[in-house]
Amino acid sequence: MTDTPKNPFEIMLAQAHDMAKAFNPALENFSPSEAFKGFEAMWPKMPKEVMELMFGNTLNKDGLDAKTRLLLTLAGLTCQGAQADTAVRQTVRHALEAGARKQEIVETIGQMSVFAGIPAMTRALNLAQEVMGDKGEDDQ
Repeated sequence: MTDTPKNPFEIMLAQAHDMAKAFNPALENFSPSEAFKGFEAMWPKMPKEVMELMFGNTLNKDGLDAKTRLLLTLAGLTCQGAQADTAVRQTVRHALEAGARKQEIVETIGQMSVFAGIPAMTRALNLAQEVMGDKGEDDQ
């Protein structure tokens, strides 16, 4: 058996890999998803007051508050399979800023296991833990 690529996509991928390695040997082990996480940390969190104004019940007194809206967004992202890593992590960051407790975030994601399945729930929980582990709080 040979390691030679067999279909056009594999050939193109191998050529792109070789070209990147020729331009910069450090690119051989480059991971875009890991590099992007560094950029996420530079994005500022929106202050709670701004979130309430834009997404909360400041303009709609009987509407949902920002925390509830962000928990609903997190539920929706989980139901989509938690495929948008950045969106899940940023939503968790903003939910914490809007006053959500870690327990509420975990319960929101856990509730979605019924609708999205265990793999989606597990993925979303792992992404959320990356954010919540950074806060260093013992919030339950």
